[in-house]
Amino acid sequence: MERLYPLFADLRNRRVVVIGGGLVAERKIAALLDTGADIRVLAGQATPMVQQWADQRALALRQNSLQLSRFSGWFNRSLLRREIKSAWLVIAATDDKELNRYAAALGRRYQVFTNVVDDLELTQFQVPAVLQRGPLQAAVSSAGAAPVLARRMRARLETVLDESMADSAEMLNQWRERIKQALPDVGQRRQWYDNLLDGEFSERIKARRYSQAERLLSRSLAESGKQLLAQPAIGKVILVGAGPGDPGLLTIQALRELQQADVIVHDRLVSDQVLELARRDAQRILVAKRAGHHETTQQQIHQILVREALAGKRVVRLKGGDPFVFGRGGEELQELQQHGIEFAVVPGISAAMACGAYAGVPLTHRDYAQSVRLVTAHCQDSMDRLDWPALAEDSQTLAVYMGVGQLDLLRERLVAHGRSPVTPFALVENGSRSNQRVITGSLDELPQLARMHQVKSPAMLLLGKVAALAQTLHWYGEQPITGETLADVA
Repeated sequence: MERLYPLFADLRNRRVVVIGGGLVAERKIAALLDTGADIRVLAGQATPMVQQWADQRALALRQNSLQLSRFSGWFNRSLLRREIKSAWLVIAATDDKELNRYAAALGRRYQVFTNVVDDLELTQFQVPAVLQRGPLQAAVSSAGAAPVLARRMRARLETVLDESMADSAEMLNQWRERIKQALPDVGQRRQWYDNLLDGEFSERIKARRYSQAERLLSRSLAESGKQLLAQPAIGKVILVGAGPGDPGLLTIQALRELQQADVIVHDRLVSDQVLELARRDAQRILVAKRAGHHETTQQQIHQILVREALAGKRVVRLKGGDPFVFGRGGEELQELQQHGIEFAVVPGISAAMACGAYAGVPLTHRDYAQSVRLVTAHCQDSMDRLDWPALAEDSQTLAVYMGVGQLDLLRERLVAHGRSPVTPFALVENGSRSNQRVITGSLDELPQLARMHQVKSPAMLLLGKVAALAQTLHWYGEQPITGETLADVA
């Protein structure tokens, strides 16, 4: 099912036709009353409230005494066609299925968005659950699939969005033109708004101290204007860890940076769900790299970061996991430092930590593993530089990044240096994501099992006695797949 496109419609002086005058129609009409729409209600019978709104001239009501079920005599078809043809929106809120179908057909013919209450097949637009804070609105929709869930989500938002937000929105609207004149650059203006709303201004609004809040706003705007004149137009790069894929594992600061970014330079392993949380109008630059295939070289990534920052942009360099754990984040910061570009770092949950947690594998355990080693094995060169005798020690956990293509060599060298071939492993593919898979077995069968199940990157290898706990401590996704399970499949 395709997703709905959300929008807020300006209905001032635009005709909206509501068919039906019962309690359901009454609720739909109530949501339209303060929009400035030209509301036309066609009804066999009307509730007292709908009649009252008509008497107050808040809407135009056209009634007929016949029952809705007698559609052919209730409203002639030419009248219905005339009303719908001149409308911007149509809401059919009757229990007459023939009438509803005919209204929906006219809506399609005249390209007028039509909502048929409780009939997804005939409906072209959904009416969301709405939370109102002055001019600030939050709308929640389930695309008609589960209206109860939408209402529950709205109820949760009610507890999060303070009533004072309405006052903040009103004051900022009054200052809008002055703010635009003082801060013509969109990125700088957005940053100023964030700083203002995160500071004392919001506290003053909550306390209903509006004059103090306005003075803070004025002072902040004046100071920002002076800083704008004094500072060169050089941007900033924020190195942000995106975690392993589950957007719920993002830090609050990472989310803030994604909302403030002008440009987002992201890796292939950053999940779509994380990118969905970024500013909609931020420029996105994919710098795809994977073992053996560098569509974008590291030097090209450096050039992109420097270029965008020198253009005055606020750049988020978004990396899967943590940027300082096999993410080459240090190299990128050194490049920025050489060009005099300001930077900051927002750490993320590393893939080893997340994959272990989501697979039920503790990286350390008092009985089984007194230490953990993080290892990268994405190519032959990196494998040759590893301390194999140290890695083969028994009472530790190995967390191997980017090792899917080197599993045969990894097994060979570990066993050759003394690691037991029956050492348990857990191979976690797409850790923390909705399609996570966990494959377990012993070191000697690791390459065969990975090939048999066609394991692909991103995958984290956890090797050590703790890996056996995946079978009993798993809590996320499907039951881990064992060597025996795969053998049965084969």
